Amino acid sequence: MKAVVADLSPARYLVTAGSQKLPLSLGNNAGWGPGGVLRYETDFPEPKLPTADGWVRLRTELAGICGSDVNVAHAKSSFVLSAFYTAREQILGHEIVAVVDEVGPGVSRVSSGDRVALAGVLACEQRGFQPCRSCRDGLTELCERFDEPGVSGCHSPTQGFDAALGGGWSEQVVAHESQLFKVRDIPSARAVLAEPASIALHSALQWTRRGDRVVVIGPGAIGLLVIATLRKLHTDLDIIVVARGEYGASKALAAGASRTIAGGRAGLEALVASDGGRVLRPQMTKLPILSQGVDAVFDTVASPDTIDLGMHLLRPSGMLVLIGGAGKQDVDWSLVWNRQLTVQGTINFGPERALGGRHTMDQVTEWLADDDYLIDGILTHTYPIEQWKTALAEASSPTRSGRLKVALRPNADLPLVTQ
Repeated sequence: MKAVVADLSPARYLVTAGSQKLPLSLGNNAGWGPGGVLRYETDFPEPKLPTADGWVRLRTELAGICGSDVNVAHAKSSFVLSAFYTAREQILGHEIVAVVDEVGPGVSRVSSGDRVALAGVLACEQRGFQPCRSCRDGLTELCERFDEPGVSGCHSPTQGFDAALGGGWSEQVVAHESQLFKVRDIPSARAVLAEPASIALHSALQWTRRGDRVVVIGPGAIGLLVIATLRKLHTDLDIIVVARGEYGASKALAAGASRTIAGGRAGLEALVASDGGRVLRPQMTKLPILSQGVDAVFDTVASPDTIDLGMHLLRPSGMLVLIGGAGKQDVDWSLVWNRQLTVQGTINFGPERALGGRHTMDQVTEWLADDDYLIDGILTHTYPIEQWKTALAEASSPTRSGRLKVALRPNADLPLVTQ
């Protein structure tokens, strides 16, 4: 089958990491360059169905390119998390809408020909284990057996980071029926956002509403999905978005933001001017502190600058939700204890207590069929899998390329569903 394959051998990873330091004029600076981690194959072995009950084969309709995929392509993944992602050979792509192609024994939830979105997390149920403590508590996104493949054969927490089950950047993917959610006739451009939209919903539900003002940092794809999700959950919430340019600001307003502000000191000063309160000015630091900050900040970038900004934006006892993949950061955390802030990490999706035990994907697939879920325009470009290098280059520099969200189309014979 056709597939974009990642070879994470130490030599290729080091070549890719080292190439990031070269000027663009000296060659390709990513994993698709000479000696890099990525390669394209036209006859890669098809993934096999596990011998256990409940498994199906899918043909990929569309697969999004996520920030974590870009990190692999640029050799910027966290070394700490390598304990959970141990497969040397990977097929990337976990944001998937697909068609059921083959149904294995014991399958009752889906049938051949069904269009489905994939919830890629492989927890105890899919791996064939008795539930761990996290899974018993309904926290399948935090399964304690992610490092053990079990019957799935997958050496990663989700599809898209091991070639054993395929990935979205290939013609076929193997999944357990419990991971599949029917999308029926939802347009492809919306259906492919089901997985990142579930991440956005899981993130938004980390905050139990206390107050009327929140800030979302970063109007990228995840940021826009967080905005749209907060708007669905709280119709009267004042959603303020930190956006650097007019393009991001206009996208944020279209997704349901109430207003936008600039980043840094200018944004903080503007918020005080419009909403009141006092400005506290520390010595020898760039950012002031707001005496009356916002109730929650959803940081979809998670860089040192945005984490710092988030803490300065919050009121005492506010919550900073880190959605971006924060790694090793040099940040002054003094305000966390001085103002008793909560810093909340968030990952993946799953059954939610706030939804009465309903899976985030169940809720999201319902919203995807609703025009009031303001996510049209997030997927901006789709490429056939043969143009994977172009797609990755543009996804790696969305501001420069004007590509907000990019997807690959591995099976050209599968028609895309439009409005």
